[in-house]
Amino acid sequence: MPDREVQIDALLDVIDAAVARTPAILDLGSGTGTLTRRFLDRWPDGRAVALDVDPVLLAIASATFVGDDRVQVVAADLRDARWIGSLPHGRFDAIVTTTALHWLPEQVVRRLYGDAAALLEPGCLFAHAEAMPLAGLPRLGPALADVKRRRRTSCHPEAGPSWDDWWRQVAEDPRLRPAAEARQSIFLHNYPEHEFCPPAEWHLDTLLDAGFREVGVVWRSGASAIVAALR
Repeated sequence: MPDREVQIDALLDVIDAAVARTPAILDLGSGTGTLTRRFLDRWPDGRAVALDVDPVLLAIASATFVGDDRVQVVAADLRDARWIGSLPHGRFDAIVTTTALHWLPEQVVRRLYGDAAALLEPGCLFAHAEAMPLAGLPRLGPALADVKRRRRTSCHPEAGPSWDDWWRQVAEDPRLRPAAEARQSIFLHNYPEHEFCPPAEWHLDTLLDAGFREVGVVWRSGASAIVAALR
C-alpha cells in the first residue's frame, strides 16, 4: 500500500485538528496495532484502546504493547451488537479505523456508525480510512486503481509472501499456532466472500443518519479516502 503512511499521517492530522487536548482514542479493527503505534509516536501521553476480533492479530498487538499502560488491547467482534460491553470505562475523544471495515457487511457498518455516535460526546470525532471508489468515474476510477497497483509492485519489486502464504507461516509459528487455531473458529476464509466498499457518499449519508453533524471527505488518494465526522 504505497500511500499507507501518508494515509495514517492524514488520519492523525484530523485527530489533531478536532481534539484540543491529549487524545484518548478507540482504534476499531486495530489489527497488529499499526495505527495505535503511530498515534503514540505523535502523542506520547495519549491513551488508546485497540480492539479487534482476530486472535492472531491480537496476539501480535498484545506483544507489541506489553507493559505499556497507555494501551488496552481488547478482543471483541464488531459483528456482535453487544461489542460495546467489552470496552473499558472511560471517555474517547476520537473513534478511528483504517482499512478494516470493508470486512463487515453493509448492515453491520450502518449499525456500527450508530454505535460510534452513541459512544462519543458532542464535538468528538469519528474518522474512517478505507477503500472508497470514485463514484461517477467509470473510466478514470479503475484506471487510477490500476496506477496504484503498478506503484505497489514498483515499490516492492521483490515481493514478500502473499496474503495466504503469510497466514500459512503464522500457522507454522509455534508462538502463534494456538492463536491461528482459534482464528479458524471465527473466520472460514482469509477474505470475506464479498467485501463492502461503497463510495464515500454512502459513508457521509450514513454518518449523518447516525447522528453526526459535520461530515466530509478530508483526504483522498485515488480510490482510498478518509471520511471524518463530528458528533
